[in-house]
Amino acid sequence: MIDPLADVVTLLRPSAAFSKSVSASGPWRVRRAEHGRPFYCAVLEGSCRLRVLGRDPVMLEPGDFVLIPAADAFEMSSLTPPTEGSETMPVEVGPGEFRVGRQDGPADVRMLVGYCTFGSPDAGLLVSLLPSLVHVRGETRLASLMHLVGEEARQRRPARDLILERLLEVMLIEALRSMDGPATTPGLVRGLGDERLAAALRRMHERPTEAWTVARMAHEAGLSRSVFFERFGRAVGVAPMEYLLAWRMAVAKDLLRREVGGIAEVAERVGYGSASTFSVAFSRHVGMPPAVYAREQRQSLGARSA
Repeated sequence: MIDPLADVVTLLRPSAAFSKSVSASGPWRVRRAEHGRPFYCAVLEGSCRLRVLGRDPVMLEPGDFVLIPAADAFEMSSLTPPTEGSETMPVEVGPGEFRVGRQDGPADVRMLVGYCTFGSPDAGLLVSLLPSLVHVRGETRLASLMHLVGEEARQRRPARDLILERLLEVMLIEALRSMDGPATTPGLVRGLGDERLAAALRRMHERPTEAWTVARMAHEAGLSRSVFFERFGRAVGVAPMEYLLAWRMAVAKDLLRREVGGIAEVAERVGYGSASTFSVAFSRHVGMPPAVYAREQRQSLGARSA
């Protein structure tokens, strides 16, 4: 069975940018402005506080895992932070190991934190389908995966990048499917949490070439057209046909980037009856014809390889 969540994470093409072990003691506060970089954190011992711009503070406990797919401004601090405005700079105490706050004595909290990058040219769209904040409690598998990511990132062993890419894919999927209850923000995870909507979403990913209409999607979900349309928009955050178009274009971009067939073949594989119809839709959605997009991707890849 096609899994839309795995589809999205695979197309995101995550890679490890940075991973480190952090211990902290006493009053401390660290602020970051990441401009959309994905941030993740696993708390191994102790507790701390996370505050993301525009959201209430979150208390993190041992075994907690946090993922911010597109981090902007956020701060982490001790449960009783220092005076407002002050910030504590991490001190490197070993390869991949940092200390925050008081440098001597036992640590109050130990964490694994890291950043990754998404290699997909459509990362912004795909990330918009995910919750803006993922907070999972008590999933030891995630902490184990974090350890593996941290170890692999610090060592220069054969096939390191390939292993990291696969580990990060597993970690992201595990985090997203481990969320308890409905996602706090609309997106694909919330849609898949609704049995009726999940059936329609899986069919769309399974058969993107079908001549889908809202009525056909509603039939797959076992709902009336109006109920399906309203329920889908509330859960996923976009209208059903808008989601389908976005997914088709994301797949088309991936096929063009990997040079899987010509324009006509790509058009057929994403549900368009002719290359010209596909080219019009692609140009409107992406801002350039598919042939130009494919050429730019080849040139970009060649420049990176040079």
